[in-house]
Amino acid sequence: MKLGNLELKNTPLFLAPMEDVTFKSFRWMCKKFGADVMYTEFISSEALVRDVKKTKLKMELFDFDRPVAIQIYGHNIDSMVRAAQVAAESNPDFIDINFGCPMKKIVRHGAGAAFLKDLPAMQEMAAAVVKAVQFPVTAKTRLGWTNDDKPVMEAALRMQDAGVAALAIHGRTREQLYTGKADWTLIGEVKNNPKIQIPIIGNGDINSAEKAKQLLDSTGVDALMIGRGAIGRPWLFAEIKLYLETGELLPAPNVQQIVEVIREQIKMNLEWRDDERSGILMLRRHFAKYFPGLPNFRELKIALLRAESAEEVSAILDQIATVYSGFQPDYASATLQ
Repeated sequence: MKLGNLELKNTPLFLAPMEDVTFKSFRWMCKKFGADVMYTEFISSEALVRDVKKTKLKMELFDFDRPVAIQIYGHNIDSMVRAAQVAAESNPDFIDINFGCPMKKIVRHGAGAAFLKDLPAMQEMAAAVVKAVQFPVTAKTRLGWTNDDKPVMEAALRMQDAGVAALAIHGRTREQLYTGKADWTLIGEVKNNPKIQIPIIGNGDINSAEKAKQLLDSTGVDALMIGRGAIGRPWLFAEIKLYLETGELLPAPNVQQIVEVIREQIKMNLEWRDDERSGILMLRRHFAKYFPGLPNFRELKIALLRAESAEEVSAILDQIATVYSGFQPDYASATLQ
């Protein structure tokens, strides 16, 4: 698979851009376990143009990230063009346009998945961003707005005409948000349309190595994008890679091994953020996902989610490692919610 001059071998695994999730320490853990391509959290073009400090921090890239994309979103073409140019100053490997975010706070301003209701505007914006920067530009979208309105094939053709280097498709509509099951049928139809020449990246409900292979085999997509399935389970990338290459399943880590992964993520967060409390709080969503299926775990989980200092978290992790010595979390029973 090629993105401009970037050559990606075999079936590359992409870490999906996720707000408040794909920050430095999580990207590091996913890269460590085999993710091939990173994305920043998605970034508001308006905030980037206004030089908002918090927004610019999201755009900070690191050597381990490579190859990496900065994802931007917005409703105004001029702001998106300027934001792409600002993003290009950080020297990403490519720039991604978010045409898929379903959240109300995004679509009510005409950004994200709202463009699925106006495909000419989507194409016009993509073409303007492609023209504005020297880096490859990709896009991410959904099947459509509702179950009765799924124009993803036309959207893909328009993105190709606009000059995007690749298109990632999440197998849900905007109406679904993140509920129900992702439908990969249309993703496969887009990929196998002879008019489509750009790489197609499949996304949605990849939560196991077996599921990844099934979806890859049924659609023939050029790459797989993993999002919520990797939260609390960054080694999912290693599991998928091994299974695709050998058909073997990687043994799940035990609780002690997971505790060490969390400690490493905490250490990186605290080195990265000046404020210890902030560095811990931003990991809560990850903490909530790391130990699915452990018996009688509720009290320790609540304590972990309420902790506000590294010392508190460390003491709770010590207790978890002791109480659940030798246990393996049950990821088969975990949900993506």
